[in-house]
Amino acid sequence: MKEYAPDKIRNVALLGHGGTGKTSFAEAALFVSGAITRIGKVEEGTTTSDFDPEEVKRKVSINASLLPLEWQGCKLNLIDTPGYADFIGDAYSALAAVETAVIVVCAASGVQVGTEQAWKMSEGKARAVLINRLDRENANFGQTLQQVQADLSRRCVPLHVPIGSQDSFKGIVDLVTMKAYMGEDAAEAEAPPDLAGEIDSLRSQLMETVAENDEDLLNAYLEKGELSPEEITRGLALAVGSGDLVPVLVASSTKTIGVARVLQAFVDFFPAPTDKAFKAEDGKELRADPAGPLAAQVFKTTADPYVGKLTYLRVFSGTLKADSHVWNANRGADERIGQLFVVRGKTQEPAPQLVAGDIGAVAKLAETLTSDTLTTREAGIKLPQIRFPEPVFSVAVFPKSKADTEKMSSALSRIVEEDPILRVHREPDTGETLLSGLGESHVEIACEKMKRKFGADIVFQTPRVPYKETLTVPASAEYTHKKQTGGHGQYAKVTLEIEPLERGSGFEFVNKIVGGVVPRQYVPAVESGVHEALNEGVLTHNPVVDVRVSLVDGKDHPVDSSEMAFKLAGAQALKAGAMKARPVLLEPIVNVRVRAPEAYTGDLVSDLNGKRARVLGITPEDKMTVIDAQAPLAEMQRYATDLRSLTQGRATFEIQFDHYEEVPDHVAKKVIEESQKEHA
Repeated sequence: MKEYAPDKIRNVALLGHGGTGKTSFAEAALFVSGAITRIGKVEEGTTTSDFDPEEVKRKVSINASLLPLEWQGCKLNLIDTPGYADFIGDAYSALAAVETAVIVVCAASGVQVGTEQAWKMSEGKARAVLINRLDRENANFGQTLQQVQADLSRRCVPLHVPIGSQDSFKGIVDLVTMKAYMGEDAAEAEAPPDLAGEIDSLRSQLMETVAENDEDLLNAYLEKGELSPEEITRGLALAVGSGDLVPVLVASSTKTIGVARVLQAFVDFFPAPTDKAFKAEDGKELRADPAGPLAAQVFKTTADPYVGKLTYLRVFSGTLKADSHVWNANRGADERIGQLFVVRGKTQEPAPQLVAGDIGAVAKLAETLTSDTLTTREAGIKLPQIRFPEPVFSVAVFPKSKADTEKMSSALSRIVEEDPILRVHREPDTGETLLSGLGESHVEIACEKMKRKFGADIVFQTPRVPYKETLTVPASAEYTHKKQTGGHGQYAKVTLEIEPLERGSGFEFVNKIVGGVVPRQYVPAVESGVHEALNEGVLTHNPVVDVRVSLVDGKDHPVDSSEMAFKLAGAQALKAGAMKARPVLLEPIVNVRVRAPEAYTGDLVSDLNGKRARVLGITPEDKMTVIDAQAPLAEMQRYATDLRSLTQGRATFEIQFDHYEEVPDHVAKKVIEESQKEHA
């Protein structure tokens, strides 16, 4: 593919609910533009976009896919993104690389959860709505347009009118050119007379909206009562770029009807990289000037066992050249750029350079991760970090066999590089390695990828809850460790006082020995024994916290005493005293914030109450309700799945650890019984 000047580039992300035909539209666009010679199908696993084995198997998009094509003297960098909630992270990545978001809506299903989410997450970008699948059974353009205008924005204004619907959908009328474009080859024709009333009404609406945003056009419209196609085109480009107007386009991807006019709209009305300045992290403005200082941002990273790491980036300023050195402003590291690529799906075409405004990829960068800025050491430009949603679902991961143990650690590191939403951390209280993502499918597919790409067979399960124990009343205990075995024996006597502390105080050890009844050299051994016993727990093998243990008395033997004897005596005295100090179980309590449509408030509050939650507040926010609550972590481990089921995916939530609280007796009894069975 030849190199294009920045003003001849359009960068467009396809967003929307899962199953609305984003991938099919991208495939149709590639075919209509001549980039491919045969249209692949999602259900057959043959599309250019969905080439990952998991995508082929599941017949859904899991990863963002870069799909450049050429149209009317311009390069269109389309990025097809996943629509399903578990994989939405790649949509955030794609948005960081584009000027325009096209929100794809199915003409039969209308506005769905993912439509609303795509609208919200693309705020600040130029936007368009593509009503797709006009050939589908139950497709209804008028009804879908009403939904779009009511649920998204009144600024959504049609540019196209469909001719026919469902089986009889055969073309579109372009309200700018006032011509009909029929069939797969978009043959020009006169607009059907029976649509004259609808066409005139919608064109008047379009002209009025365009004129409202430009004083010269407003004067021309008031004077003539009409705007020329050239005037509408100029006004549309300004209004779309500023976000004052959202064009509504129509198509059938499977029949390729309307696709050519949609691509023409991308060229005519969507902003080029040169139309707007970008801001660096320090507020400095950058322009898409190939001669300017280099600033390129990584928006996606993939790891491949054969070709290594492939880094996708958008050049915002300057020119990135193959076989050069750049400066990673985030890592403070020099990176060598080897071969650059123009990527289409899984195919890679070498490129000598990428100019400002363009998107491409580079292989085998050593230090660079998603969100990093590549620049020169002299320019030192750093672009704002890409913001991703926080993970809300965790599993404990284990190697399936001993042979997978070493592989697992490496695979987890590499999968987190590839997907910045995924998090890996070791839970110190349970010893488990936790993998966190946006939902069950997200972490399941991550595990499948680790097996396929890196040979690590990993199994996962619900994490253990990191319970703790504490004591509620003061107590004292003594223990004598005595053992005769011939020769030197073992002897140590220890008296401890135990008292509870305020929650969060931790563990204190106090040496109150006077007169040397326990020699100084043995005191650390007593503390060590006490500490080990506290970590083992007395009810559930979970650590005892928030206690003060004082060593108040004891006795040694001049021959038989040793550090080990005092350590054992300290541990046993602690266990005996702890059982007298009324031990209780503590559980982690998390702060939960749920955002959902108002209609679900009652069901959500009822569900939270059933999870032993305390609802702290219910606040209206736009068309949504925000519910703040505190709940036991034990009840919230599958909340991502539960919430999606309760609200048909229309709600989001955040979760964060807050504090520990005593477990109610009836719940504690079950936990203790399960622990005793496990350790029997």
